[in-house]
Amino acid sequence: MDSETMDAGPVPDTAGRVRGAAGPVTEPGEEVRRLLRRVRHVVFDFDGPICFLYPGRAAERIARAQAEWLRERGLYGLLTEEERAHPDPYLVLSAVAGRHPGSDLVAELEERLTRQELREVPKAWPTPYADVLIRTWVALGVRLAIATNNSERPVLSYLADRGLTACFAPHVYGRTKDLRLLKPHPHTLHRALNALGASPGAALMIGDTPSDFAAAREAGMAFVGYAPNERREHRLLTAGVPREWLVGSLEVLLRAVRGAASP
Repeated sequence: MDSETMDAGPVPDTAGRVRGAAGPVTEPGEEVRRLLRRVRHVVFDFDGPICFLYPGRAAERIARAQAEWLRERGLYGLLTEEERAHPDPYLVLSAVAGRHPGSDLVAELEERLTRQELREVPKAWPTPYADVLIRTWVALGVRLAIATNNSERPVLSYLADRGLTACFAPHVYGRTKDLRLLKPHPHTLHRALNALGASPGAALMIGDTPSDFAAAREAGMAFVGYAPNERREHRLLTAGVPREWLVGSLEVLLRAVRGAASP
């Protein structure tokens, strides 16, 4: 999750189950197909490609609570008018960290956000086809990691709830106390690649934001953009992601991975 992932994601049915990806199911480009035939390491972003941690307007609610917390301490002036008008919990955190780096204030705000992320885990929507894609890659011997701007704690909690811990552990890399290292900085990707012993040229990142793309490009990794709706597709295209690197559903990748593994 970062300041660019604020839409609601797939729509659940009346029982709360996710019906399917919101975006069109299209075939990946030939370059992506060639990559899938040789890739041995895949790094996922968390919020978006694996689940939707903030369905509905949850992120806006959390950001407003952060702003109110600052107001109660006489610190509302730390936020610009734009930051107040477009509430985003990660933008609020980054803004305060940029103006008071290394302070107790930032540490407390970051811990509050982590606790909120943990509270959101039971309400998160699994991204359609994510679980089966993850398990398929593991069955094929592909090694996986997660590189995210979320705290590692909610990520590990979600993976445990879905029975996916063994697919990634111990390779889950979240934000550190040094908030300058949030994506688009490639720090978490470098950590993942180093721990996996992976060559960037033989590794793939699956992300859904311009920050993910920028981090992957800086790390020298291939990138596939998950764009389940027009808003995310537009943002990724505007950031320079080639259209043939985008998929509207992870079902597309799943079919391609299975096809690449077929004799």
